Amino acid sequence: MNGFAYLAIAIIGEVIATSFLRASAGFTQLIPTIVVVVGYGITFYFFSLALQTIPVGIGYAIWSGVGIVIVSIIAYFAYGQTLDLPALLGIGLILAGVLVINLFSHSSAH
Repeated sequence: MNGFAYLAIAIIGEVIATSFLRASAGFTQLIPTIVVVVGYGITFYFFSLALQTIPVGIGYAIWSGVGIVIVSIIAYFAYGQTLDLPALLGIGLILAGVLVINLFSHSSAH
């Protein structure tokens, strides 16, 4: 499996874990807390595998950028979080940055 596949799994784990943080109510709710702990465990394991072939700066930028965008979308639907125009523009810039890194940067090669 290549580094970007590991990175995708890490992002999915992080998104799930982060999305359950609120439901864990400060780690007082058992099932959401278990989801958070397992999700972050999966995240860091697969992120460490991804970093064997992806430079840490590039990997972290993609991981955090994509995670922010997906968690924001989930928060909108799951928790009714509203995003104003500056928030939407910021998320758009994050997406643009991730795209620029993936499409034009040669830093991802060792």
